[in-house]
Amino acid sequence: MSGSTVFRNATVLTVDARRSVLPGHDVLVVGDRIAAVGAGLDVPEGTEEIDATGGIVMPGMIDTHRHMWQTSLRGYGADWTLTQYFVWNYLEWGKIFRPQDVYAGNLLAALEALEAGVTTTVDWSHGLQTPQHADAAVDALRATAGRFVLAYGNIQDAPAGWTADPGFREFVSRRITPGDDMLGFQLAFDVTGDPAFPERPAFEVARELGVPVTTHAGVWGATNDDGIRLMHEHGFMTPETVYVHAATLSTDSYQRIAATGGSVSVSTESEQSAGQGYPPTWALREHGIDVSLSMDTSMWWSADLFSAMRATLGADRSREHLEAHGRGDTVTHSALRAEQVVEWATRGGARAIGREADLGSVEVGKKADLVLLRNDHSPVSFPLLNPHGHVAFQAQRADVHTVLVDGRVVKRDHRLVGVDLPAARAAVEATVSHLRSTMGEDAWTAGMNPEIPETTVLDNPYTYTDYRSAATHGG
Repeated sequence: MSGSTVFRNATVLTVDARRSVLPGHDVLVVGDRIAAVGAGLDVPEGTEEIDATGGIVMPGMIDTHRHMWQTSLRGYGADWTLTQYFVWNYLEWGKIFRPQDVYAGNLLAALEALEAGVTTTVDWSHGLQTPQHADAAVDALRATAGRFVLAYGNIQDAPAGWTADPGFREFVSRRITPGDDMLGFQLAFDVTGDPAFPERPAFEVARELGVPVTTHAGVWGATNDDGIRLMHEHGFMTPETVYVHAATLSTDSYQRIAATGGSVSVSTESEQSAGQGYPPTWALREHGIDVSLSMDTSMWWSADLFSAMRATLGADRSREHLEAHGRGDTVTHSALRAEQVVEWATRGGARAIGREADLGSVEVGKKADLVLLRNDHSPVSFPLLNPHGHVAFQAQRADVHTVLVDGRVVKRDHRLVGVDLPAARAAVEATVSHLRSTMGEDAWTAGMNPEIPETTVLDNPYTYTDYRSAATHGG
């Protein structure tokens, strides 16, 4: 257990049910919990005091969908389309990642998440070709001070195949502890819409293990309404299910998600750039579906939720204006407000992973996963007039002054604490060297804008079925 820490004289964004903003307040942490929130708090002797004057204290952010294993190739696919991503990772080069490469990517991703104030990350780990790859993923997560959920997946095998592997079951019994406060567990696989429903055995394994499923749904041409319908008809849509993207679904599918209480992880930068579909927050709001935010993969995009909040507000408002202009109308008041996307980046994520009772807001008794935004060296840090708007539109990772996870200071004065960055860099450099030498320089260079095979992959990147999802199924 850690001791006690107090943030003094902050503007506190509680992200509680009323989205309260508390100027000039202190936040006291004792052990791993928030002990008090108030002005001029008395604190235990020996409490570490952090001056938060002019800054914002907010809940740690929660990313509900990040392919952490790919982080060693930061920016490599900056100009990809989704089809090129499928070709590179699913059909060609994703299979040459070794366990140590998964470790290197996960370690780097975990550190960059903490550095940006993301205290909990769902590792959508679909590169786990063997249990040894899974061990490496967990080893990397355990090597850092962050809070994680391992979403176990394997794009090189059918969901029914890898979930039936005795090695997978042995891994789960050996490395996953039900109720683990710092490492949760999900199964990560997609539903093609094949009428034979080949993913059913994997859902049954998830039910047997008592763990949620997270799935890429509503991805143009790959996973659309047929998959949602099959899940619903077979009773596999639950309040714990997280649907990633959900960008090309019909009203019927959104209604099924809403009726079963599931939530959607929106990766706006990804959806805007890759082509899954238009970021769907406008439709999710209409159907009352809970939303969380995610950044998807550093092979393409930024790795912080400030970018996600900013992009999400822009995409939603752009759609709202476009729809109004098409009717000859004018939007006079934005339907989506900054305070809502701040909630999606924090409490929304906690709700999606089943942790709203103890994560996602600054309230007494909750876990002390906290972020202080303060940058006295930046002219962008003042004036602080609209705190939610400041977080959503003005703040960036350079403004993250202090981060606490489970009551422990993991970043102080803009620097990560107790982190061996040279070792992380060396691991990543070894991965890049392995990939370049294995692929060859021509393939490495061509991979940044790969050619598409004659066989259509947009309709079905999943090699375990010949089913072709008609793009017209999307709404």
